[in-house]
Amino acid sequence: MASQYAEFRFGWPTVVAAAIGIGLGMSPLPFYTIGVFRAPYTQEFGWTTAEIMFCFPIFTFAALFMSPLIGQLSDRYGARRVALTSLVLFSLTMASFSLMNGSLLLYYFTWFLLAVTGAGTLPITWTRAVNSWFFKKRGLALGFALIGTGLFGVFAKQYAFWLIELVGWRMAYVGVGALPLMIAFPIAFFLFRDAADPKVADKVARMVREDVKPKVRYGGLSLGQAVRDWRFWLLAYAFVPISFAVGGPIPNMETIMGSKGFTADQAVNLASLIGFAVIVGRVAGGYIIDHFWAPAVAATILSLPAVATFMLAQAEYSFLFAAVAIFILGMAAGVEYDLMAYLTSRYFGILHYAAIYGALYGFFALGAGLGPAVFGWSFDVTGSYDKILLISSGLFLAGSLPLLLLGKYRDYEEPIEPAVEAADKGA
Repeated sequence: MASQYAEFRFGWPTVVAAAIGIGLGMSPLPFYTIGVFRAPYTQEFGWTTAEIMFCFPIFTFAALFMSPLIGQLSDRYGARRVALTSLVLFSLTMASFSLMNGSLLLYYFTWFLLAVTGAGTLPITWTRAVNSWFFKKRGLALGFALIGTGLFGVFAKQYAFWLIELVGWRMAYVGVGALPLMIAFPIAFFLFRDAADPKVADKVARMVREDVKPKVRYGGLSLGQAVRDWRFWLLAYAFVPISFAVGGPIPNMETIMGSKGFTADQAVNLASLIGFAVIVGRVAGGYIIDHFWAPAVAATILSLPAVATFMLAQAEYSFLFAAVAIFILGMAAGVEYDLMAYLTSRYFGILHYAAIYGALYGFFALGAGLGPAVFGWSFDVTGSYDKILLISSGLFLAGSLPLLLLGKYRDYEEPIEPAVEAADKGA
């Protein structure tokens, strides 16, 4: 009997490439760095916080359109080809923010273009390949693959802040934009492969011989069948308020901390804790959902940030108090992607996983895109984030508790017996 962790002996290259590709992709880089670039934009162009954060609804609606398309392209042409192409285009578009001239129209168009070019770097493509290598420890593998958002979220925020101080915000954007091209692309080129890729057929055959991977015919619902399933719409509903409540405060965190009296350095250090918490949430959440029913895990972990946002809405608090609240919020940001990927594979199968995940990601992006803009607008209007933070507390509960209705997992994989395989080949 093969070790329960033996899948990692074969699938680790894909997990590593996915972690770096996701971490330096469209999901974390723009999201984690915009708070650092907000002050230079305001200082040079006079833009308000609401005007700057309005980029996220535009970014969101572009992602809503692109996510299902990227999923279908990944299912049809392979996740590797889509991811590699998108890494190059995303890198160039990210660097193009250095060309801003004070026109909000140009600024918003660049965010739209960023979503179009970078959609292939979203977890849609990377997790499709990870799922193909793992079954017994799929949750843990997804957790490791998705830690890139937290790992590089910490790094990108501090890196961008350091570059701004050193060479100014324009060259800082060039430096941030170079990361996907210089780091993620070469690693993905050499390591990132789907288990169905002919170039790794020998490795997959070895997994089957050593009883690490069962020989199965992978099944699952089509995108059309999935959208006619009530579970799809329950997940779609749940992730809108959750992603809004998580996504709203994170890019605004430096400003939230500044409004509570913390210095700029303290605010950046506190905001950077989110990345560390994301890493913990990814790995711990991935491990737990391999051993316990994932909807119950989701309902529990995604309810806790209701306490965190309530804590952040208080009038005054200490550095330690803020750190605890931010860490809890980051844990939720860490587990949400794991859960979306895992639940999609368990309830809809992996035959058309990328297309279905892409469609669900569009709803996630809706909340995550609107959140920062609404938070920024609330601050500009009221001079405080307290009211919107309290609303977010209720949204965490409204989104997480309905996940308990999903019911038991569904199994779409069919074992292939030797006789059946021979008959298929003969046909």
